[in-house]
Amino acid sequence: MNPGRLTADAHGLAGRYVRCVQAVRRLVSGDPGVITDAAIAIAGAGLVAVAAWNPAGLAGNAIAGPPWLRALLPLVIGAALALRRRAPMLMWLGIWAAIALQNLITKHPTQSLAFIVVLFAGGYSLGAHASVRRGAAALAITAPVVALISRLGGGVGLGLSGIPLLAFWLAGVLVRVRRQAASLAARNAALQRQAEQATAAERTRIARELHDIVAHHLSVVVLQAAGARASGKAAEAALEKIEHSGRQALAETRRLLGVLREPAEETGLTPQPGVGELEVLADSVRAAGLPVDLVISGAPAALPAAVDVSVYRIVQEALTNVLKHAGPARADVTIGCADEAVTIEITDNGAGDPRDGDQASGHGLAGMRERVAIFGGELRAGPRPGGGFAVRARLPLADGLP
Repeated sequence: MNPGRLTADAHGLAGRYVRCVQAVRRLVSGDPGVITDAAIAIAGAGLVAVAAWNPAGLAGNAIAGPPWLRALLPLVIGAALALRRRAPMLMWLGIWAAIALQNLITKHPTQSLAFIVVLFAGGYSLGAHASVRRGAAALAITAPVVALISRLGGGVGLGLSGIPLLAFWLAGVLVRVRRQAASLAARNAALQRQAEQATAAERTRIARELHDIVAHHLSVVVLQAAGARASGKAAEAALEKIEHSGRQALAETRRLLGVLREPAEETGLTPQPGVGELEVLADSVRAAGLPVDLVISGAPAALPAAVDVSVYRIVQEALTNVLKHAGPARADVTIGCADEAVTIEITDNGAGDPRDGDQASGHGLAGMRERVAIFGGELRAGPRPGGGFAVRARLPLADGLP
């Protein structure tokens, strides 16, 4: 006795046992698709068995043929219908193979109601679970079988059931289209909810940054007013009013915008990043494997604090998308600081599309649009004609900003 062969046989038996257990678990777990397929397969096999073995003709005219053929037909029909959802093309070909086999062997086409019911169920399943193109191809493939049976003398009522069979297939196609439309609508709704959550999260982040900026400037106002009042070089009443108003504004700002912070978030005093920290950001991205060319022109030091932070965040999000989704690539970042606006351009030559990842998780582009919209700016993002992806933003600078 060969021990190696025994081991191989044992592994084979173990594999079949595991597959059987998994199939039983799917049935027990109540998978509606598996249960429905099994029920239809059993019903179809039962109808054919009754037509093959019941001389009283309870299922229409009895199916003629030798005993082995009458025993084989229910098994073939049942196995085919069991595949109606997973392999509709194979199901359809299996049903017609059984019909053709019966006609070729017996030379006596049957008008059995069982075959007609099975064909209607198969036609509906073909439309509901196969694409329109594949379903039409399956119908075309079976045309020669229909012609052959018709030459033998009619068979399974095909002359009368052809139009109803097409109607059942079209009904299945309609159900499939409606099911796909419902699935697409649900997916779009889920993406919309994710986009809204991303927008809300970005607004919270912006509010947090603005809170820190406004709080800083109000603190300066309060300290200056308090210092001027202490020196006695200005009208005490006016300075007292400035100090009082500034303290009230600071308190209200902290109270209203502070509620937008995450409950577990620390309210540290770390300075917000800006254009001056973009080189550090570029170095960190280079260390992660993405070559970055950074060019900054103009006077970034004169930018308003809120714009300064937003420029950094837009570049940070764009480079993160390139790093995650563009594949092997390099990125170019150009910042132009003028008197009237700041222009931002991030391009890459990668093969991927950052928007795909943006829709899947993070929604970085939605956050960028929200941030740019706060300043009344413009954002354009999309694939480049020569390959890669480009993000271009313009943030106008309002007069009088600190």
